[in-house]
Amino acid sequence: MEQFEIKPLFDLHIAGYDLSYTNSALFMTFAVIASALLFWSATRNRTMVPSRWQSIAEVLYEFNATMVKDNIGKQGLKYLPFVFTLFLFVLLGNVLGLMPYGFTITSHIVVTATLAVAIWVGATVIGFSRHGFHYFSLLLPKGTPPAVAPFLVLIETMSYFIRPVSLSLRLFANMMAGHVLLKVLAGFIISLGLLFGWIPLIAVFGITLLEIMVALIQAYVFALLTCIYLNDAVNLH
Repeated sequence: MEQFEIKPLFDLHIAGYDLSYTNSALFMTFAVIASALLFWSATRNRTMVPSRWQSIAEVLYEFNATMVKDNIGKQGLKYLPFVFTLFLFVLLGNVLGLMPYGFTITSHIVVTATLAVAIWVGATVIGFSRHGFHYFSLLLPKGTPPAVAPFLVLIETMSYFIRPVSLSLRLFANMMAGHVLLKVLAGFIISLGLLFGWIPLIAVFGITLLEIMVALIQAYVFALLTCIYLNDAVNLH
């Protein structure tokens, strides 16, 4: 499990707080730099016939814009920069961890939980700022029979407060489990040697392809659920 260990690169302690720059912070920095370089490369020489990098940037943008419009509506486009940034950060955080000597920042619950809580708090603030106390009607859908209303309100309340837990655990668990499996199979390659090591090697190759797909899917799911939460805040049912 040493691949998940957070190690300080530069020690920094201020007022009793450990603010050291760690390998986790380093790969967060890499994710930000990679996304900035992608769009710098895509936009510095824009043409009618897009280049490879411009095509990638346009596909990513259109994908996120469509997701926001489909789930929130046109008025939700003002939240597109946030959703797009979140999608890129999670995607690059997932993918960079698959590189040799990489570190998967999204395999740590503290990272995914911080993102999830920020999203949940932000959506709640937006909901109350737009609808006031009428936002509580989210906990009781229209047409609910009075006999089941108390039970439904209790269930919906629990569901609402568990949103950041499920959002953070889903990403964290998927990324951590995949990397543990890769590490175990890689250990078999060494222990079995040249004669039989090719068997787990094929498995590692297949799991790596699967992990790339999981990295994309989990970034999409994280952004999609963010859109759903924002939709509840913007378009109260």
